[in-house]
This record gives sequence, C-alpha cells and structure tokens, in this order.
Amino acid sequence: MNISTFKMANKLITGEGATQQLLVEARRLNMNNPLIVTDEILQKVGVVDQVQSILKGIANGVYTGVKPEPEIALVEECAEAFRKGQHDGLIAVGGGSAIDIAKSVSAFARFAGRIDELFGTDLVPEKGVPIIAIPTTAGTGSEVTNIAILSDTKAQLKKGIVSDYILPDVAIVSPEMTLTMPKSVTAASGIDALVHAIEAYISLHASPITDALALGAMKLIAQNLPKAYANPNHMKARENMATASLMAGMAFGNAGVGAVHALAYPLGGRFHIPHGVSNALLLPYVMEWNKISCVERFRDIAEALGEKVSGLTDFEAADRAVEAMRRLCDAVNIPRGMRAFQVPEEAIGAMAEDASKIERLLKNNPRWLSQEDIEKIYRSAY
Repeated sequence: MNISTFKMANKLITGEGATQQLLVEARRLNMNNPLIVTDEILQKVGVVDQVQSILKGIANGVYTGVKPEPEIALVEECAEAFRKGQHDGLIAVGGGSAIDIAKSVSAFARFAGRIDELFGTDLVPEKGVPIIAIPTTAGTGSEVTNIAILSDTKAQLKKGIVSDYILPDVAIVSPEMTLTMPKSVTAASGIDALVHAIEAYISLHASPITDALALGAMKLIAQNLPKAYANPNHMKARENMATASLMAGMAFGNAGVGAVHALAYPLGGRFHIPHGVSNALLLPYVMEWNKISCVERFRDIAEALGEKVSGLTDFEAADRAVEAMRRLCDAVNIPRGMRAFQVPEEAIGAMAEDASKIERLLKNNPRWLSQEDIEKIYRSAY
C-alpha cells in the first residue's frame, strides 16, 4: 500500500453566513490588530466594510494593493505595511492573489533574507503569523493549500513558495462573498477549479481521499458553473461552486497538479494572462495529450462531467471527457486559442523551454513531456 499524507487549512467554516464567525476565529488566534489584505475593487464595492463591521472591537488596518498575478514587490510592500502597523495577524479577503500575498507575508514577516530565497519546497524556516482566508472567488482553492504563487518579473515566470507553515489557520468559505465576481471571473475561476480537480485525479500522487474530493468537485462544477455564469445571483449555484473549489483545492493541495499548470505559468509570467484563464485555455489540449496514459481515469472524468459512457470503450469515453470539457469552456466563453490574447507565435519556443524546467509540477503528470512535446501542445493551443 502506498503511503500518502493529507494536509489542509487547520479549520474550515463553510456555508451561507459563515463570515459571521470571523471575529470569534480572530480572537481565538489572539489577533488584536490584524491586517486585512485585499484589493481596491473589493474595498469600493463594500466587501471590506462588511468584514470590518464583523471585526468590531478589534483594531485592524487594510492593505488594498493586491493585484492579479501578484509580483514579488507587492509582497514586500504588504510586509512593510504589516511591520509598520505592528499587526499580529493576516485576514486575506479576495481571490487567490490576496490569499497568496497573505501567505507570503506570513512566511516573510519573520524571515531575515530575501523573499526569492523562499521559492521552492520547505524553505520557510518557521510558522509565521496566523492567517484567516476568506475567498471571494470560487476557483483557486488557495484557502486550503500550502503554496503561494508569485510572479517573478525578471525571470518572466510564476514561482511558488511551498510550505506547510503557510497553510491558513482558518478558511471561511461563504457563497455570498462571491457575489461580486464579474461573469468573466466566475468563468475563469470555475474552470480553474475544474483544472485542479482533473489534474489532481490523474496525478501520479493521487490517493483515494484526493480522488473522492476531485470527482465530487468535477460533478459540482459541471452542474453549477453554467448556472452561476448565467445568473450571478443564483445563490445555490454559488454555494456549490464555492464548495467545489474548496474540494478541488484539498485534492490538488495533496495530489498536486501537472502539465496544465506547468504550461500555464509561462503564459502568465510573460504575457500577464490571468492564471485561471491560462489554465482554462490549455486544459483541453493537455487533456488530449494525457488521455492515452490513463484512459480509465478519463472515463471517470467523462462520467463526472455528465457524459453517458455505457457501452463505450475506455478510449471512446476518454474522447467524451475532452469533448465535455470543450463544451463547458465554450458555454462560459473561454477563448480556444492563445492567439486571442495576442501571444506572438515566435514566443512558443521560449515558453516551452521555461515550462520544461517546472519539474515540481511535471513530475505529477501521468505522461512524460519533453520540451518538444510541450512546444507541440502550445502550437495546438495557438
């Protein structure tokens, strides 16, 4: 029997109205002066005011400098605000970018070196300050994972800090917090969650626990993403998508992700395409590549996505999985090619070289990829 471990945020609080537990949890973690890490948009639409009203009685500051695909400089800026304000905890309110910045600040706040020294696995020397994560998107799963992804502008790559020390102490997942998402973010983050579930399910490091979470997330996303996209105020669909994102996060946080993410990182790093969009754009093409290596698992994916596979061979069912994925992406208006984002075709060779070096992710992929293979996938996705 293979030995596997399972890790996640220390405590999960889920369901409509779950945010009301924030003050109790902040006090339990001895936060008397937490820093709220968020962005200007969430401040403008009143989400930050809502969070601060729940935190009555606790002094708190607000950092609103979060940007999509956060750069190292933002972490340094937020860490400086954290130190200057003499804060004792972090409350991340936002999508994966806000949560990843908070996790990075927690790792960096008590670290004397440069933040780029923490890129890699298990390089954070000790547990940092406590973190409460409140996602406002349903996609990244960052609220339950031990990784923070940042953009290294010099290298034009996404890089990760991977450490159990940055697992959030509390994740509060409440569907009403996702109501501010634009339709495009609902689509990209929802497909991002589906990428997490699919890659976790076919990962070489999958386990029975991650399998159950991944398949459950796929079913919820297939059934609820179109509803949440078509009707942003569909609270049940929002709740199911928040749950699916959480489940997918727990799955990939333990089984890992693979080639989709490895190929998406250069797209985001070089051309600033949002992470969820990059993943969604590449998923069908990487699925085509991977299916020969695990057709039985692709049969399960097809079923989870609502396909009828009775009477089909495993290879036919695997084709149905890819077709179902394309239809779902089309339904929520995910572009089919990199050309739509003005990615120059002559950049493909350099991107393939960059992606081939992301061994931390490629080692999870069920089918081995050479740099030439990666280039072929990029060209098919162009």
